[in-house]
Amino acid sequence: MTVCEKVRAYLDENKLTRKEIAKRANISYPAFNAMMVGKRKMYPEELRAICYALDVRPEVFMGVMF
Repeated sequence: MTVCEKVRAYLDENKLTRKEIAKRANISYPAFNAMMVGKRKMYPEELRAICYALDVRPEVFMGVMF
């Protein structure tokens, strides 16, 4: 499962909208949506902003736990 797929699943499980998280992460909704459907690459700084908006550690989506 890709990072974007994990983020999308997290949003679905927590009943969060893409628009809401894009706004919190200061990412345009079209860019965020394109990431979520696999049409655009997610860059590390965007993942960091998304994690900050969701109040979760990046490891949650990257599969790396310490």
